[in-house]
Amino acid sequence: MPDTNQLYTAANITVLEGLEPVRKRPGMYIGSTDERGLHHLATEIIDNSLDEAIGGFATHITVSMENDGYLTVSDNGRGIPVDMHQSGVSALEIAMTKLHAGGKFSGTAYKASGGLHGVGASAVNALSSHLRVVVKRDKQYFTQEYTRGNPRYKVKTITESELKSIIPSTHYSFFSATTGTLTTFKPDAEIFKKSVDFNYKTIKNQLRERAYLVAGVHIKFYSAITDTVTNFYFESGIKSLLSHINRHKTTLHDIVHLSGSVDEGLPIGVDVVIQYTDAYSESIESFANTINTYDGGAHVTGFKTALTKVLKDYADKNNLVGEKKNGSAKNGSLLSSEDFKEGLSAVVWIKMSSSDIQFESQTKTKLNNVEAQSAVYQVVKTGLEEYLEENPAAARSIIGKVVLAARARLAARAARDAVVRKGALEGLTLPGKLADCQSKDPAVSELFIVEGDSAGGSAKMGRDRKHQAILPLGGKILNTERARLDKIVEFEELKDLIVALGMGIGETLDSGKLRYHRIIIMTDADVDGAHISTLLLTFFFRHMHTIVEEGRIFMALPPLYKIHSGNLEFYAFDDAEKDTIIKTHFSHKPPVIQRYKGLGEMNPEQLWETTMDPQTRILKQIGIEEASEADEVFTTLMGNQVPPRRKFIQTHAKLANLDI
Repeated sequence: MPDTNQLYTAANITVLEGLEPVRKRPGMYIGSTDERGLHHLATEIIDNSLDEAIGGFATHITVSMENDGYLTVSDNGRGIPVDMHQSGVSALEIAMTKLHAGGKFSGTAYKASGGLHGVGASAVNALSSHLRVVVKRDKQYFTQEYTRGNPRYKVKTITESELKSIIPSTHYSFFSATTGTLTTFKPDAEIFKKSVDFNYKTIKNQLRERAYLVAGVHIKFYSAITDTVTNFYFESGIKSLLSHINRHKTTLHDIVHLSGSVDEGLPIGVDVVIQYTDAYSESIESFANTINTYDGGAHVTGFKTALTKVLKDYADKNNLVGEKKNGSAKNGSLLSSEDFKEGLSAVVWIKMSSSDIQFESQTKTKLNNVEAQSAVYQVVKTGLEEYLEENPAAARSIIGKVVLAARARLAARAARDAVVRKGALEGLTLPGKLADCQSKDPAVSELFIVEGDSAGGSAKMGRDRKHQAILPLGGKILNTERARLDKIVEFEELKDLIVALGMGIGETLDSGKLRYHRIIIMTDADVDGAHISTLLLTFFFRHMHTIVEEGRIFMALPPLYKIHSGNLEFYAFDDAEKDTIIKTHFSHKPPVIQRYKGLGEMNPEQLWETTMDPQTRILKQIGIEEASEADEVFTTLMGNQVPPRRKFIQTHAKLANLDI
């Protein structure tokens, strides 16, 4: 229960500066002004409510997306203070209009907070064309409105009936709360020039993620755009999150839950859950307070270090790796830190005072506190050692998985070394299929991975030889979601691709040696082509993740139709474009329409003009918006479990493009 004697008043609000810098350089405060920066505004306001829940002051949070572009967030927390600040202005106005102002600064009002340096609400205010905040305190409602961060009037009281006429009806539960805060805002189109529309799926995923973190909080999400209501409530916290992550995987043991706190001058709470599965990749989610640290940081480093040490020591002590020789495991040294990653699923969550938390930037994707590394290491090392001793069956399952990974890694190394001895895989001898480009500068070089020898031949003849290399694929490649590295290296088509890219794989992977900075997948516009593309994307996502993150992978979009009559000739990439072209250019005389079944039907000139010429082609860049969601999709569609795949197909069957 929260300490009721812990007052949250104007005395807790500290002021450092105004909002002018935010509008001048928004990227410094929200990372960017694209879709990610736009949703960072929502994150800041939502996390303010979550902070109240973490402190034990709020139990219900409501979020709504409105048709007019507004996002509204309400909670039944303590409510932002409205009494007069020492500067002579209401504490509410100070919190909403001054940078680095808020209860998160003092270290007394908040024990764990997502808002770094208190810039959250005020930065959102500065970057919104309109924002209204309502606070319920002492059985009264206080409100203030702002235009681009500037108050329209001083903080004033408002009646319940007046308030009902200006807030969405989905937030009427706010009236039954004893105290609370309601914020509604619309992002400024002058700042977010691409779009000011929130994405329903992005907001929903954010709320689900946070509901997992704060066990027992009720979060209601309403979207007027989709006319849907979603409720989130998880009693088990991050254990529920890990169960959700692994729901399509075969688990090797029950979830291991380790928690504790370390106070070495800086109190830090640690919560970690671990579970190994039969997958070949790792999946680690990490959080600092309510913030998803997508790029990891000190807490993840502490976790991995402790996990590796404890499991290595246990394997050595119980002779689970090899025969003992001179008191130590003969093969113990063969275990690499990489072996402990295979099949590992974990959630690492630390909680600490917001005044001490350090991120790489205001976007908060990587934690920098070395104290967090030490705290997580201590809690995980102590807790996991006890767990392994008390659960020998689970311990043997985990070590068995690690040993299998080590053997596969050694087999892959042997296979790779065998290929290297023949002069390949490290780029010494390029595969015979590859038609390389003349340029040796990766920045201007492209590799087209082409389906089939016929299309490969046309691409070789039609390409720009100076900058474009062609690698034909002879049919479908290995499904790397279900294969270990040794099998991948032995597969001829994949071996040729690895050699052509020049950056190695597994232990020798080095994206700095990549020979082409643009890798273009070019397949037929049919089911087989889509399957080959998916197999290639699976390979890149699982084994060359960095080049996907760097935006090096592209999909070529060849046309579906050639429409011509006399001297007029057009290409259409879908049915809608085809109909538009016919209506616009061939209203008096029906044209000849040719539907391309495959790339091989195009001559070299047509392939260059439509799909390879940088001036006219259309490429789709492959990126990763949500790593955990991407991981789940690959596991579902390409993994061993049939029921999740069948369910996915049945659910999305109506959205499929049928190749008939």
